[in-house]
Amino acid sequence: MSTLLVDGVTVRFGEVIAVDDVTFSVGTGVTGLIGPNGAGKTTLFDVVSGLRRPSSGRVLLDGHDVTAKGPHQRSRLGVARTFQRLEVFGSLTVWENVVVALESRRRPARLADDLLDRVGIGEFAGRQADAVPTGAARLLELARALATDPQLLLLDEPSSGLDRQETDAFGALLRELTAEGRAVVLVEHDMDLVMGYCDHVHVLNLGRLLASGTPDEIRAHDGVREAYLG
Repeated sequence: MSTLLVDGVTVRFGEVIAVDDVTFSVGTGVTGLIGPNGAGKTTLFDVVSGLRRPSSGRVLLDGHDVTAKGPHQRSRLGVARTFQRLEVFGSLTVWENVVVALESRRRPARLADDLLDRVGIGEFAGRQADAVPTGAARLLELARALATDPQLLLLDEPSSGLDRQETDAFGALLRELTAEGRAVVLVEHDMDLVMGYCDHVHVLNLGRLLASGTPDEIRAHDGVREAYLG
């Protein structure tokens, strides 16, 4: 399993500070990264996945500084990521989307059916990816990420488009993945999912880390209730 340390990360866009001196670590279990819109969550995911270099600070995986490494290098180190905006090959079938991801890591195509069944969308295997419901497309992104056999899985708004039953099944799958030794971090607005399945939660507000703790500790935090939970 990969351990992640975000160490003093700041991201500036001109005069705007999107992420402000954020430090936290991720180890075992499911970790939630929550906060209001514009808090800096996706920008921080971009830094962790290698899509964006921080203005200052470091990202460490298993104690090794990977701040200068790009997305492909981090993928080879066991990092996989899904996106808030769906990133699938719409003209390919659902099955073909997963096969492409498997081939990128030289894993056999026969695993595609198993991955689709595991995330719960085997019935859509032969459908064109841009013709499936949004929830199924979200789960397709997860299957594609799992195709790379990641040790650190970064999920950006993964429950968007899922109904309550699908969300609960997704939460149970997250537990299975961490039981296999993977670390999972999710940016998520569904507080039932976060509070029901996360082991640890970090809260961002206005680019700064407002609080960290267990779900119960976060619920009881006055500053978090005022800024976000209500």
